[in-house]
Amino acid sequence: MMIDSTLSSLGAKVVLAASSDENHPPENIIDGNTSTFWMSTGMFPQEFVIRFAEPTTVAAVTMDSYNVKHLKIEKNTSQNASQFEPVTEKEFEHTEGHLQSNAISLNGSRATHLRFLIISGYDHFVSVHRRIKDVVQAVVARLCGRSPCGIHGLEGSGTDQ
Repeated sequence: MMIDSTLSSLGAKVVLAASSDENHPPENIIDGNTSTFWMSTGMFPQEFVIRFAEPTTVAAVTMDSYNVKHLKIEKNTSQNASQFEPVTEKEFEHTEGHLQSNAISLNGSRATHLRFLIISGYDHFVSVHRRIKDVVQAVVARLCGRSPCGIHGLEGSGTDQ
């Protein structure tokens, strides 16, 4: 089953970004459009935090970006965007002239917030174009109830029926 939804339409929000450019705001990370993007304003590390409407189980995320070299992902399950614990980290390959697209396993992590720390880049500036295709599916699975709506490996809170 193909699901065409954005994180923002499902209640997720970017609640923190280390930098912001008025032409490329952090909200572009979750709009589902590869033509729009968030761009850092230089220097590392850079970070952004996404909050879900309720705790959500996330099997994997897919991140479309440009010039990201080293990424760490952390999570928490509290209502406050603090006290994160590490989930994973990944070294991205440099791509010349096209987006980096990386599927990153989060091993079914349960999270209210996901923090993305861009530790280093291949240039002074990095951009994140569309993020978390699979998280969109996880949120949709939550909205469908305990059944993951035909999406393998993702489940919601189990409280919606």
